[in-house]
Order: sequence, then C-alpha cells, then structure tokens
Amino acid sequence: MKTITIGVAGGSGSGKTTVAKNILQLVGLDNIAYLSHDSYYRNFNSLPFEERAKLNYDHLDSFDNDLLVDHIKKLQNGEAVDVPIYDFTTHMRTSKTKRVEPQPVIIIDGILILAEKELRDLMDVKIFVDIDSDIRFIRRLERDIAERGRSVESVIQQYVNTVRPMHLEFVEPSKRYADVIIPIGGFNQVAIEMVASRLKSMVEGT
Repeated sequence: MKTITIGVAGGSGSGKTTVAKNILQLVGLDNIAYLSHDSYYRNFNSLPFEERAKLNYDHLDSFDNDLLVDHIKKLQNGEAVDVPIYDFTTHMRTSKTKRVEPQPVIIIDGILILAEKELRDLMDVKIFVDIDSDIRFIRRLERDIAERGRSVESVIQQYVNTVRPMHLEFVEPSKRYADVIIPIGGFNQVAIEMVASRLKSMVEGT
C-alpha cells in the first residue's frame, strides 16, 4: 500500500502541532510516522550562544530541508530514520536522535513546510491551520516562556524582528497551496475529526 504523506502548516502558535497530535490520536499512533520541521533546524553548534540567539529561525534557510526530504523519502520507501533532537534553550542540536519507523501515514508539521516546493511535492494532502495573529502571538509568548526559557522581552523582540516579517513573507502566502484550511486551530474539533476520518478510510482502503 502506498504511504500517505500529510503536511500540516500554519503560523507559529496557530495550533498546527495540536492539530497534528489530535490526528495522531484519532488515526492511531501505530499507523503514523510523525516528523516535526522544528527537529530539522540547521546545526549552528560552531557558533557561540550569543550569535546563535541572534539568528533568524523563521527564515527558510534556517532549516535543513535536504535532510528532511531524505527522511520523508526513506519513510515512504519503508526505511526507518534517525531524526535530530533540537534544544530550543541553547539553539543547538543535541548529540541524540530519535528513531522513527515507517508507517502507512507520515505527518510533517511545521510553519514553512508548504513554502518549499520540494517538500510540497512529497505530500498527498496539505493542511493549513489558520487563526488570528493576536492569538498566535499570545500562544507563542506563553510557550516560549514556559517551555524554552525565554524572557518576555526576548519573545517580543523576536516576534517583531523575525517572526511577524517572515510570517508575512513566507508562511501566509503558502496558504494558497493547501488542500484543506482549518480555522481556529486546535479548537476546531469538527474539522480535525473530518480529516482524521478521511485518513482512516485511506489507510483502511475504504
């Protein structure tokens, strides 16, 4: 059976990861290989922390898409992959990796995955999670403080300097490539259940 590859995109804080994980639960963890674009930040370990902190992590060039494309193709061909583990508190890849086994469904989640044609061409279904910008900012602020050890000032500065401009330049325009647009993010249980139901039918061949 052909592997089904799903891309879930949307702005930072849109709820795309919540949508992807809800689909994981509804379709079944044993049916899905999950990849996060965040795991594929380029390895800037050679730079001092102060320099790493200044980099624009919302630009297309910040991601090692060649490695992600290679991993998607291997999973589609039935091969396991070793996904990098990224530490957001230090802006570095760790020395560890996570083994992901091939499954009938591959889900890739990330803000810029629909902005790259090479990635889009590997997807059977492209989803964009859409929500108001003020909600996205609040979610990002809460997440970065609680989970990534950032200060309020640093989150605001990063949002103004890179997150918002890159969203307008790359993320928002990529919405036109989506097959499905899910408004109000992870709160849209109806849309999530409809997508999951369709995926289950595709996996079961019905």
